[in-house]
Amino acid sequence: MRHNTPALSHKLWVAAVLCAGLLGWTHAAQPEPQDGTEAEAQTPGPRYTVSAAQLQRSVAARFPLRYPVPGVLSLDLQVPQLRLLPEDNRISAEMVANAAGPALNRSHNGTFEISFALRYEASDRSIRAHQLRFKRLQFPTLQPGVVDMLNTYGPALAQQSMLEVVLHQLRPQDLALADVVGLQPGNITVTDAGLVIGFVPKPL
Repeated sequence: MRHNTPALSHKLWVAAVLCAGLLGWTHAAQPEPQDGTEAEAQTPGPRYTVSAAQLQRSVAARFPLRYPVPGVLSLDLQVPQLRLLPEDNRISAEMVANAAGPALNRSHNGTFEISFALRYEASDRSIRAHQLRFKRLQFPTLQPGVVDMLNTYGPALAQQSMLEVVLHQLRPQDLALADVVGLQPGNITVTDAGLVIGFVPKPL
């Protein structure tokens, strides 16, 4: 009986390389256990992590923003400060807001706060903000009636300022090995240190 030894050896070698690469990639992607992240760090399977600092840099690139209320005033939103909310699997964004315009005697500083969940967009390999929740728009020096009026614009302002904002974009090389073994990004977990992105099988 004849055996195709070179072909068999090549297949075994390719399989060994893929297995070793996947194991190495999985280990490299795991965050160091920190407060609130030990459970995620012990979860088996390949993962990709994004630090809180990376998220902050990404969102800062979109700001400042100006949101006009025609004929009344305009709101200028400064760079949000992100706060991770592992208990809700969401992120809070609080930003300084400046209100000025014909309806006001002078400019007023306040704060604007929203929170959002995260989703993965396969078309451009991005992590995006979605499921926005307007929390509050506060201006200590404005009359309560004006603040109430501004808060009616809060949900729309939240949508305009943060909906589908790209918080991180994975590079093709970040997903190269996952593609080879038939995986794609799946669940996104917010931890005290950043994000942990799990991988799931690609749909057939």
